[in-house]
Amino acid sequence: MKTLLYTLPPLMLIFLAAFSVTQDDMTAKEIVRKADENAQGINSSYSEMTITIVRPKWEREMSLKSWSKGNDFSMIYILTPVKDKGTIFLKRKKEVWNWLPTIGRSIKLPPSMMMQSWMGTDMTNDDIVREASVIEDYDHTLVGEEKIENRECYKIEMIPKEDAVVVWSKVIVYIDKTDFIQMRSEMYDEEGFLVNTLLASDIKNMDDHLIATKLEVIPSDKEGNKTLMTINTIEFDIEIADDFFTVANMKALK
Repeated sequence: MKTLLYTLPPLMLIFLAAFSVTQDDMTAKEIVRKADENAQGINSSYSEMTITIVRPKWEREMSLKSWSKGNDFSMIYILTPVKDKGTIFLKRKKEVWNWLPTIGRSIKLPPSMMMQSWMGTDMTNDDIVREASVIEDYDHTLVGEEKIENRECYKIEMIPKEDAVVVWSKVIVYIDKTDFIQMRSEMYDEEGFLVNTLLASDIKNMDDHLIATKLEVIPSDKEGNKTLMTINTIEFDIEIADDFFTVANMKALK
């Protein structure tokens, strides 16, 4: 989706259409765009993250680095654990590719795989690589206001456009009114059931952007399961050429 996200891979930032909502006459779509730019940078970003998969009887940690440029390009490189090191995910416009070092080849992921779990986490492939555009693939409506972590937030509902190929049938996001930080997201399936909730915390100033550096994804139907994401470092609006995001470059990336 947009994890998604705020940071890397994207995930991490998910979401929202025209409705005059703020004292500055910003529409719901403009609020979402501003939150997305705050988390990802206007042009590009580079980040390093730690992800912890929590289960009732075990935990597993992984680390990665990622690059993004606008809504069309992103690259994710797995650093640890050792068995997954060198695994790469690439989004190039509407195409998503996966480089598997164990077999020395790249695989193009079909749209049917976007709903599947990403690397055993509670996030989908779409949450991470953001095949769907959180700005262009949805209609956005302001539906209320709510306080999250002592921050006054806009509550915005996102409904996919008829021709959009997306994972979620509805997303509700809560965006801080002052700093445009996405504090909470709720993702719903086609039957209207809540699937995942994303909670943001530990807000810090990183590279002149005030962002949430900790994200927690909690599935509704799996008690004791969650995925924790921590942004260790991030740089915004760096120079990255479009040809960095190619299938050929996946093989050379380190």
